[in-house]
Amino acid sequence: MTIMFWVLFAMALIGLLYLMGQYTFWLPPKSWRLPRILMLHQVTAQQPASGMNMPPAKFEALLQLLQAKQCRTATMSEWLACVEKGETHKLVALTFDDGFLDNYTEAFPLLQKYQMKATIFLAPQFATIDKMTEQHIRQMHQSGLVEFGAHTLTHPNLNNIDDTQAKMEISQSKQWVEQLLGRCDNFAYPFGRFSEKHMQMVQEAGFKSAVSTKKRIAAFSTDLQYRLPRISISGLMNPIQLRIALRVGRYRL
Repeated sequence: MTIMFWVLFAMALIGLLYLMGQYTFWLPPKSWRLPRILMLHQVTAQQPASGMNMPPAKFEALLQLLQAKQCRTATMSEWLACVEKGETHKLVALTFDDGFLDNYTEAFPLLQKYQMKATIFLAPQFATIDKMTEQHIRQMHQSGLVEFGAHTLTHPNLNNIDDTQAKMEISQSKQWVEQLLGRCDNFAYPFGRFSEKHMQMVQEAGFKSAVSTKKRIAAFSTDLQYRLPRISISGLMNPIQLRIALRVGRYRL
Protein backbone atom coordinates (compact mmCIF):
# COMPACT_ATOMS: atom_id res chain seq x y z
CA MET A 1 0.00 0.00 0.00
CA THR A 2 1.23 3.49 -0.81
CA ILE A 3 1.99 6.28 1.59
CA MET A 4 -0.91 8.22 0.10
CA PHE A 5 -3.30 5.42 1.08
CA TRP A 6 -2.20 5.57 4.71
CA VAL A 7 -2.42 9.37 4.73
CA LEU A 8 -5.98 9.22 3.42
CA PHE A 9 -6.82 6.41 5.85
CA ALA A 10 -5.50 8.46 8.78
CA MET A 11 -7.44 11.54 7.64
CA ALA A 12 -10.63 9.49 7.33
CA LEU A 13 -10.12 7.99 10.79
CA ILE A 14 -9.53 11.40 12.35
CA GLY A 15 -12.66 12.72 10.64
CA LEU A 16 -14.72 9.78 11.90
CA LEU A 17 -13.46 10.22 15.46
CA TYR A 18 -14.27 13.94 15.31
CA LEU A 19 -17.76 13.18 13.99
CA MET A 20 -18.35 10.62 16.74
CA GLY A 21 -17.23 13.17 19.33
CA GLN A 22 -19.59 15.88 18.04
CA TYR A 23 -22.56 13.55 17.38
CA THR A 24 -23.06 10.83 19.99
CA PHE A 25 -25.51 8.90 17.81
CA TRP A 26 -23.55 5.75 18.63
CA LEU A 27 -24.44 5.83 22.35
CA PRO A 28 -27.29 3.47 23.35
CA PRO A 29 -30.68 5.23 23.29
CA LYS A 30 -32.55 5.73 26.54
CA SER A 31 -36.15 4.64 26.79
CA TRP A 32 -38.76 7.40 26.95
CA ARG A 33 -40.04 5.62 30.03
CA LEU A 34 -37.10 7.33 31.75
CA PRO A 35 -37.92 10.93 32.71
CA ARG A 36 -35.78 13.77 31.40
CA ILE A 37 -34.61 17.02 33.01
CA LEU A 38 -33.32 19.69 30.62
CA MET A 39 -30.90 22.43 31.69
CA LEU A 40 -30.93 25.91 30.16
CA HIS A 41 -29.76 29.36 31.20
CA GLN A 42 -30.46 32.29 28.87
CA VAL A 43 -32.94 32.75 26.00
CA THR A 44 -32.09 35.98 24.23
CA ALA A 45 -31.57 37.33 20.72
CA GLN A 46 -29.38 40.12 22.12
CA GLN A 47 -26.38 37.83 22.41
CA PRO A 48 -24.96 35.17 20.07
CA ALA A 49 -25.82 31.54 20.56
CA SER A 50 -23.54 29.88 23.09
CA GLY A 51 -23.41 27.08 25.62
CA MET A 52 -25.23 29.42 28.01
CA ASN A 53 -27.60 31.11 25.57
CA MET A 54 -30.25 29.47 23.39
CA PRO A 55 -31.73 32.16 21.10
CA PRO A 56 -35.55 32.39 21.13
CA ALA A 57 -35.94 30.79 17.69
CA LYS A 58 -33.97 27.74 18.82
CA PHE A 59 -35.85 27.60 22.12
CA GLU A 60 -39.14 27.64 20.23
CA ALA A 61 -37.82 24.82 18.02
CA LEU A 62 -37.09 22.85 21.21
CA LEU A 63 -40.65 23.36 22.46
CA GLN A 64 -42.02 22.36 19.05
CA LEU A 65 -39.91 19.20 19.12
CA LEU A 66 -41.18 18.29 22.59
CA GLN A 67 -44.71 18.95 21.39
CA ALA A 68 -44.20 16.77 18.30
CA LYS A 69 -42.88 13.96 20.51
CA GLN A 70 -45.98 14.35 22.73
CA CYS A 71 -43.84 14.98 25.80
CA ARG A 72 -45.41 16.14 29.06
CA THR A 73 -43.62 19.11 30.58
CA ALA A 74 -43.77 19.51 34.34
CA THR A 75 -42.36 21.71 37.06
CA MET A 76 -39.79 19.98 39.26
CA SER A 77 -42.36 19.44 42.00
CA GLU A 78 -44.78 17.91 39.51
CA TRP A 79 -41.92 15.89 37.99
CA LEU A 80 -41.11 14.38 41.40
CA ALA A 81 -44.77 13.61 42.06
CA CYS A 82 -45.10 11.86 38.69
CA VAL A 83 -41.93 9.87 39.33
CA GLU A 84 -43.24 8.73 42.73
CA LYS A 85 -46.41 7.49 41.04
CA GLY A 86 -44.49 5.79 38.22
CA GLU A 87 -45.96 8.14 35.60
CA THR A 88 -42.68 8.80 33.80
CA HIS A 89 -43.45 8.13 30.12
CA LYS A 90 -42.24 11.12 28.07
CA LEU A 91 -42.01 13.22 31.23
CA VAL A 92 -39.77 16.28 30.81
CA ALA A 93 -38.80 19.06 33.21
CA LEU A 94 -37.48 22.25 31.62
CA THR A 95 -35.14 23.99 34.07
CA PHE A 96 -33.35 27.35 33.92
CA ASP A 97 -30.48 28.33 36.20
CA ASP A 98 -29.73 31.79 37.65
CA GLY A 99 -32.88 33.85 36.95
CA PHE A 100 -31.89 35.90 33.90
CA LEU A 101 -34.26 38.71 32.88
CA ASP A 102 -34.67 37.12 29.45
CA ASN A 103 -36.32 34.11 31.09
CA TYR A 104 -39.24 36.50 31.59
CA THR A 105 -39.00 38.63 28.43
CA GLU A 106 -38.19 35.88 25.92
CA ALA A 107 -38.73 32.37 27.34
CA PHE A 108 -41.95 33.00 29.27
CA PRO A 109 -44.02 34.16 26.25
CA LEU A 110 -43.00 30.99 24.41
CA LEU A 111 -43.91 28.83 27.39
CA GLN A 112 -47.31 30.54 27.38
CA LYS A 113 -47.69 30.06 23.61
CA TYR A 114 -47.12 26.31 23.86
CA GLN A 115 -48.56 25.93 27.40
CA MET A 116 -45.42 24.23 28.63
CA LYS A 117 -44.09 24.30 32.17
CA ALA A 118 -40.67 25.12 33.58
CA THR A 119 -38.70 25.60 36.78
CA ILE A 120 -36.32 28.51 37.32
CA PHE A 121 -33.63 28.28 39.98
CA LEU A 122 -33.00 31.77 41.39
CA ALA A 123 -29.78 33.28 42.72
CA PRO A 124 -31.32 36.63 43.82
CA GLN A 125 -28.02 38.33 44.69
CA PHE A 126 -26.06 37.12 41.66
CA ALA A 127 -24.30 40.41 40.90
CA THR A 128 -23.14 39.95 37.33
CA ILE A 129 -26.40 39.17 35.50
CA ASP A 130 -29.53 41.10 34.50
CA LYS A 131 -32.13 39.59 36.80
CA MET A 132 -35.90 39.36 36.84
CA THR A 133 -37.71 41.65 39.24
CA GLU A 134 -39.91 40.35 42.03
CA GLN A 135 -42.92 41.46 39.98
CA HIS A 136 -41.75 39.33 37.05
CA ILE A 137 -41.27 36.34 39.32
CA ARG A 138 -44.73 36.71 40.87
CA GLN A 139 -46.36 37.03 37.45
CA MET A 140 -44.69 33.89 36.15
CA HIS A 141 -45.53 32.00 39.33
CA GLN A 142 -49.17 33.07 39.17
CA SER A 143 -49.46 31.78 35.60
CA GLY A 144 -49.18 28.22 36.88
CA LEU A 145 -46.57 27.47 34.21
CA VAL A 146 -43.43 28.35 36.15
CA GLU A 147 -42.15 27.15 39.49
CA PHE A 148 -39.19 28.74 41.26
CA GLY A 149 -36.44 26.96 43.10
CA ALA A 150 -33.25 28.19 44.78
CA HIS A 151 -29.70 28.43 43.44
CA THR A 152 -27.95 30.01 46.49
CA LEU A 153 -27.96 33.76 47.13
CA THR A 154 -24.82 34.92 45.33
CA HIS A 155 -23.96 31.93 43.11
CA PRO A 156 -20.68 30.79 44.70
CA ASN A 157 -18.85 27.59 43.99
CA LEU A 158 -19.85 25.71 47.13
CA ASN A 159 -16.59 23.78 47.09
CA ASN A 160 -14.66 27.06 47.46
CA ILE A 161 -16.39 28.42 50.57
CA ASP A 162 -16.50 27.23 54.17
CA ASP A 163 -19.34 25.16 55.60
CA THR A 164 -20.93 28.02 57.54
CA GLN A 165 -21.15 30.20 54.45
CA ALA A 166 -22.37 27.31 52.32
CA LYS A 167 -25.20 26.56 54.75
CA MET A 168 -26.16 30.24 54.77
CA GLU A 169 -26.16 30.46 50.97
CA ILE A 170 -28.35 27.37 50.68
CA SER A 171 -30.85 28.07 53.48
CA GLN A 172 -31.23 31.80 52.89
CA SER A 173 -31.84 31.34 49.16
CA LYS A 174 -34.71 29.01 50.10
CA GLN A 175 -36.04 31.59 52.56
CA TRP A 176 -35.85 34.34 49.92
CA VAL A 177 -38.04 32.41 47.48
CA GLU A 178 -40.43 31.32 50.24
CA GLN A 179 -40.91 34.88 51.46
CA LEU A 180 -41.79 35.95 47.92
CA LEU A 181 -43.91 33.01 46.78
CA GLY A 182 -44.67 30.92 49.87
CA ARG A 183 -42.86 27.76 48.79
CA CYS A 184 -39.48 26.56 47.54
CA ASP A 185 -38.85 22.83 47.33
CA ASN A 186 -36.05 22.37 44.79
CA PHE A 187 -32.41 23.41 44.50
CA ALA A 188 -29.68 23.65 41.85
CA TYR A 189 -25.95 23.68 42.64
CA PRO A 190 -24.09 26.71 41.20
CA PHE A 191 -21.61 25.65 38.50
CA GLY A 192 -22.70 22.09 39.26
CA ARG A 193 -20.04 22.00 41.98
CA PHE A 194 -20.85 20.22 45.24
CA SER A 195 -19.85 17.36 47.51
CA GLU A 196 -21.63 14.89 49.78
CA LYS A 197 -21.72 17.41 52.64
CA HIS A 198 -23.53 19.94 50.44
CA MET A 199 -26.12 17.34 49.51
CA GLN A 200 -26.69 16.87 53.24
CA MET A 201 -27.00 20.63 53.75
CA VAL A 202 -29.59 20.87 50.99
CA GLN A 203 -31.61 18.04 52.51
CA GLU A 204 -31.40 19.52 56.00
CA ALA A 205 -32.57 22.89 54.66
CA GLY A 206 -35.83 21.22 53.67
CA PHE A 207 -35.45 20.88 49.92
CA LYS A 208 -37.07 17.86 48.30
CA SER A 209 -34.60 17.57 45.44
CA ALA A 210 -31.47 19.08 43.91
CA VAL A 211 -30.28 19.06 40.31
CA SER A 212 -26.71 18.79 39.10
CA THR A 213 -24.99 19.44 35.77
CA LYS A 214 -24.21 15.74 35.21
CA LYS A 215 -25.19 15.00 31.60
CA ARG A 216 -27.22 11.85 31.85
CA ILE A 217 -30.65 10.25 31.59
CA ALA A 218 -31.28 7.89 34.48
CA ALA A 219 -34.06 6.16 36.34
CA PHE A 220 -34.94 8.06 39.50
CA SER A 221 -33.69 6.69 42.80
CA THR A 222 -33.34 8.09 46.31
CA ASP A 223 -29.58 7.96 45.77
CA LEU A 224 -30.00 10.49 42.94
CA GLN A 225 -32.62 12.68 44.64
CA TYR A 226 -30.12 15.37 45.67
CA ARG A 227 -27.89 15.10 42.60
CA LEU A 228 -30.33 14.62 39.74
CA PRO A 229 -28.69 14.59 36.30
CA ARG A 230 -29.82 16.88 33.51
CA ILE A 231 -29.48 17.13 29.73
CA SER A 232 -27.54 20.27 28.88
CA ILE A 233 -29.33 22.23 26.15
CA SER A 234 -26.89 24.47 24.29
CA GLY A 235 -27.60 27.27 21.86
CA LEU A 236 -24.81 25.84 19.72
CA MET A 237 -26.74 22.63 19.07
CA ASN A 238 -28.03 21.98 15.58
CA PRO A 239 -31.37 20.15 15.14
CA ILE A 240 -29.66 16.75 14.82
CA GLN A 241 -27.63 17.27 17.98
CA LEU A 242 -30.75 18.36 19.86
CA ARG A 243 -32.53 15.15 18.95
CA ILE A 244 -29.48 13.10 19.90
CA ALA A 245 -29.31 14.83 23.31
CA LEU A 246 -32.95 14.05 24.05
CA ARG A 247 -32.39 10.48 22.94
CA VAL A 248 -29.18 9.57 24.77
CA GLY A 249 -28.56 12.35 27.32
CA ARG A 250 -25.76 14.28 25.63
CA TYR A 251 -25.10 15.35 22.07
CA ARG A 252 -21.29 15.24 22.19
CA LEU A 253 -18.50 13.87 24.34
